[in-house]
Amino acid sequence: MADTAYPRPQLVREHWQSLNGQWKFTFDNNKQYKHPSDTILWSHDIQVPFPPESQASGIGDRGFHRACWYQREFSIKPEGGRILLHFGAVDYHAKVWVDGHKVAEHEGGHSSFRADITTALGQDERHTLTVYVEDDPHDLSKPRGKQDWQPEPHSIWYPRTTGIWQTVWLERVPHTYIDRLRWTPHFDGFEIECESFVAGDLEDNLSVEVKIRSGSKMLADDTYQIIGGEAHRKIALSDPGIDDSRNELLWSPEHPTLLDAEVTLRHKDQVLDKVRSYTALRSVTINRDRFMLNGRPYHLKLVLDQGYWPETLLASPSDEALRRDVELAKAMGFNGVRKHQKIEDPRYLYWADRLGLLVWEEMPSAYRFTPLAINRMVREWSEVIERDYSHPCIIVWVPFNESWGVPNLTSMQAHRNAVEALYHLTRTFDSTRPVIGNDGWEASATDLLGIHDYDGDPERIKARYASGVSTQELFDRRRPGGRILTLDGYPHRGQPIILTEFGGITYAKKAEPGVSNVWGYSLADSDQDFLDSYRRLLEVVNETPMFSGFCYTQFADTFQEANGLLTADRTPKLPLEQISDATRNHKPHAKKQYGI
Repeated sequence: MADTAYPRPQLVREHWQSLNGQWKFTFDNNKQYKHPSDTILWSHDIQVPFPPESQASGIGDRGFHRACWYQREFSIKPEGGRILLHFGAVDYHAKVWVDGHKVAEHEGGHSSFRADITTALGQDERHTLTVYVEDDPHDLSKPRGKQDWQPEPHSIWYPRTTGIWQTVWLERVPHTYIDRLRWTPHFDGFEIECESFVAGDLEDNLSVEVKIRSGSKMLADDTYQIIGGEAHRKIALSDPGIDDSRNELLWSPEHPTLLDAEVTLRHKDQVLDKVRSYTALRSVTINRDRFMLNGRPYHLKLVLDQGYWPETLLASPSDEALRRDVELAKAMGFNGVRKHQKIEDPRYLYWADRLGLLVWEEMPSAYRFTPLAINRMVREWSEVIERDYSHPCIIVWVPFNESWGVPNLTSMQAHRNAVEALYHLTRTFDSTRPVIGNDGWEASATDLLGIHDYDGDPERIKARYASGVSTQELFDRRRPGGRILTLDGYPHRGQPIILTEFGGITYAKKAEPGVSNVWGYSLADSDQDFLDSYRRLLEVVNETPMFSGFCYTQFADTFQEANGLLTADRTPKLPLEQISDATRNHKPHAKKQYGI
């Protein structure tokens, strides 16, 4: 990834250093090495942050590997303050040493972690960083998303990701520094809540100054005392007193207004630390059977996005590639994405914030139900929510998908308890966003009811969800995907219904290198056939009153699944304007008739 892309976009400092690039690397399948002081035989050079299974890493080995080692040297001057070492994501269990001193250990393949390495550095300028990673490819009790456990990708699972797959970077901070910021918009009161957390050498008489701007206009300039290392304040903004739908301060996909923030930490009159951030004023709520954005019903037009690239797998090729994915989703007429079985790089969320794209964030699944699996999921999901909480683009949290990891929801109370516990835990961590406990079917505790239905016949879809069909009949008698939609004891309570997976029309315009057994849920054999099939299906779904929105499968071809609107390298299969018109159900004759 380009070194100029600051990895943590909502807490930005001037002094940082990327450690991406060439590292020494070796697999350690027999776990023969125990410490960096061992005589490690380095077998490869690797380009971090691309996983060794990817071609971009310079290795491209997709075999089964239980463990691996990384090492590189870096330079940093001992100029005072603290040095923090950050890892965007390492899959799965990482141990980190600097100059032979262990500085960090972290479990979880999708969440970020860091270490204060100041004492390990001493007064030297040249240092050695070593990382050991364990990632058992056959362990189904860890959150792994779509990573396959068979030798070759099969069905809906894809190549594995081992080790480092997001940016590694250094940051120089003062001895007392701003550790975290947490932004919460309060739409009803026209307020922004700012929570500041300070770390390091805590002293008396600490304060934070918070400035918030909209463009060149200053909205707030306030100072708050730090008590116990924290400050929690709501900042009231001036309500312009016009209709909310035309309020230019509100964030939406159509008008992604971000509020720039500058937070300064002081000890009395001395400036200790200063960071740049941003937030936005917007609300996401449920009102009866409608999803609401900024107090108005909002029809969700999402596309399922798995975030894989042919040459880099789960890692993004560059910051530009992440921005391009956001731009392509919008250009195809969608107002949001469902990031499926992947916790995306914060840089993607930054571009979604800035360019205006809604994001559903979904926890990668484990595929075995054990206490260990649930413990792992709870720990990592908690870290993910904490990291991504402040991004205005995120509008829904999804702990489980299609009963993966909890396969016996209809018969085993423990599996039901897990879904309900994760739903309530998520709502506890974030009471401002809806939560879907288990998306697709077999719903229990949930704020939205997501249905997965890959019937390729638009007329059958229309009949199944037509306005004359009662929700009681749908939930009591119909079985999209052959599964019950709600569990006993959890009848539909009027929540919004969203078709969260459908379509999956296969159109393989070209064979992807090394990919065989191409498949999807239905088949198109020409540009016109593909466009007609997509248009008919989207027309039905757009015009079904029962739905508060939809999520089409999928954004781009993903290995053997050739059911994307784009090829795997993001080439549109049809002109973007045609896809956009069909997505938005924009009929040419309606334009002519009404002059719009």
